[in-house]
Amino acid sequence: MVSAIKAPTLADLRAFMAVAEHRSFRRAADLLGLTPSALSHTVRGLETSLATRLLHRTTRSVSLTEGGEQLLQRIGPLLGQLNEALEDASGANGRVTGTLRINGNAGAISLLLRTVVPTFLQRHPDVQLDLVAEGTLVDIVEQGFDAGIRLAEAVPRDMVAVALEPSLRFLAVASPTYLQQHPAPQVPDDLIHHQCIRQRLPSGKRYRWEFSQRGQEVAIDAPGALTLDNSALMVEAAVAGLGIAYVPESNARRALDEAALLIVLEDWSPPGAGSQLYFPANRHMPPSLRAFIEVIREG
Repeated sequence: MVSAIKAPTLADLRAFMAVAEHRSFRRAADLLGLTPSALSHTVRGLETSLATRLLHRTTRSVSLTEGGEQLLQRIGPLLGQLNEALEDASGANGRVTGTLRINGNAGAISLLLRTVVPTFLQRHPDVQLDLVAEGTLVDIVEQGFDAGIRLAEAVPRDMVAVALEPSLRFLAVASPTYLQQHPAPQVPDDLIHHQCIRQRLPSGKRYRWEFSQRGQEVAIDAPGALTLDNSALMVEAAVAGLGIAYVPESNARRALDEAALLIVLEDWSPPGAGSQLYFPANRHMPPSLRAFIEVIREG
């Protein structure tokens, strides 16, 4: 007599989907709240029950077998519909629950904390809000985020974007002490005679300072002995009189209001597009993200 094959559980299928989508046991385990070893054991159990190998595993990567690809294509839409049904049922009484994960740089997360987050958490206390600040532009789908925040020019074209701030202006700023010792630049090319506080991007490249006036655009590889990778630290260095910094106005606003910094080349610093929250167009939007966007649009 042949024994019956044990049917996979919903948890087994979700575990497989997480690994298949993120191509990583570690990232999938973090999202599911499991250890990588426990997740690996679950997936191996699923493979045993189906009598087929679903994943190719190496020390550095995870990829799908042909059987794994077929299973993912079949169960992906089904589990998506199930999640939607459960979320709709949960939200039927107006309650929004679950975890909302958002990735952005430090400035974007700071902006959220000042504007959207207080109202959102007061209105939806059952949501776990997980905000991750990092300079590197990541693949939010691969890394398991519901949404990301970046400047409009950096948002991937295949994403849906929602304006978080109408505009953003970068300013060249320096302390009064520094400007007493060094005449203020009148045009961007004058910066070659100054000590500039340079910025290193997450890619390792130095940021070129971009100015424009009446249709004329100039990009300057600013000279200077000091390089930092954080706008807040650049403001601090400028206040200390170490040179001219080029930073978002929001980062420098307090020091400007206190006259600890002064603006130079202001006529060359028009506002540009601000930060945007973005998310995949082809995925079901969780109620928590929909509620978050509602608060953004009310602002």
